Amino acid sequence: MSLLCGGPVKGLLCDITGVLRESSSTDDGIPIPGSIEAITNLEKNGVKCKYVTNESQCTRADLHAKLLRLGFCMPEESIMPPALAAKQYIKQNNLRPHLLVHPNVLPDFEDLSKDDPNCVVLGDAVDLFNYENLNTVFRLIKEKNCEFISLGKGKYYREDGSLTLDVGPFTAGLEFACGKEAVVCGKPDKQFFKAGWESMNLSCEEVVMVGDDIISDVGGAQKAGIRGVLVRTGKYTSADENHDQVKPDLIVDNLAALADIIIAHNKTFS
Repeated sequence: MSLLCGGPVKGLLCDITGVLRESSSTDDGIPIPGSIEAITNLEKNGVKCKYVTNESQCTRADLHAKLLRLGFCMPEESIMPPALAAKQYIKQNNLRPHLLVHPNVLPDFEDLSKDDPNCVVLGDAVDLFNYENLNTVFRLIKEKNCEFISLGKGKYYREDGSLTLDVGPFTAGLEFACGKEAVVCGKPDKQFFKAGWESMNLSCEEVVMVGDDIISDVGGAQKAGIRGVLVRTGKYTSADENHDQVKPDLIVDNLAALADIIIAHNKTFS
């Protein structure tokens, strides 16, 4: 389905890293040119925006503060990170987590009981992805039959200008070793996208997802039943445009270009 063949776009599910900003390991990163103005223009023209991210190196509050410092303006509640989705799942199922996550995201789980764990939560733990920690997680899942929860399943992202492994490869390795599939709280899980459009009180036909990840953002969105747009920013590579499995509904240079297209498209229905 082409974006221009669909109905009016009333809501945008927007990735953060690679779409709004370029990531850095030492500071807040930098806004991608035109992204701040793009969000402002979309909202002025009646398009709701929700920020669905697999960011699992910091809390939602910290991520929100970073975006504000970069010049963006959105309520904290508009940001949907995987840690909070996982926390909700843990509470609903009376689970006690063993956490292999980045230290900065631990505050999102601080009010949960962690004694005698019956589940494992895996996030983008960066330097904590060592043999000892991964082997501990493997034993909990394999020998103690702990439930396995992954904060997204992205393959890689771009940070400080270089590609960097995300949580997905570690999740896949543990799934292979344990013979057990992870519960994915984040992209590309269908329920994560569904929670995004439902939070805007919109239907899937009224919403578009935009991201720089051809599999998790675009492919995940399309499998969930919404239109998926790929931006040529972030971790995008030219090979993404001829992917053998995922065909984006639209490919644009950046978020600013998409905003212009959406606004012009919507005017044809007014």
